[in-house]
Amino acid sequence: MNPMKSVPKVKVQMTSPLLSGILYAAIWLSIGAFILSVLLRWGSMQETALPGYSLIIHGLAAVAGGFVAGKRSGQRGWYYGCLLGIIYGLLVLLIGFLANNSGITGRTLIMLGEALLGGGLGGMFGVNAKRR
Repeated sequence: MNPMKSVPKVKVQMTSPLLSGILYAAIWLSIGAFILSVLLRWGSMQETALPGYSLIIHGLAAVAGGFVAGKRSGQRGWYYGCLLGIIYGLLVLLIGFLANNSGITGRTLIMLGEALLGGGLGGMFGVNAKRR
């Protein structure tokens, strides 16, 4: 008798497009931060170049999260993507404030704007991505 046959398979699905978009954005952010840390440690990257590359990583994470949110919503991709970008940017700002006691600077405003635009762009592409 196979004991694995009696275990039911559980499939978890998030119904909220924003929650799933935030999850995917966090995954992309984690991957990007890992790549940057590897390049900083074993590559020829200088620490002074890190803020510029981190803005790129935040933008890509917002685009990926907006894409997932737009695709899951099925409608109003720009709306869900921009909302995701705002939530993502505020979460990053909150974590940065709580972890490093960093305030709002010009760079954080650029990151918030980039997250808003990247999320909206990703949402527009995501809502138009057909499921087959």
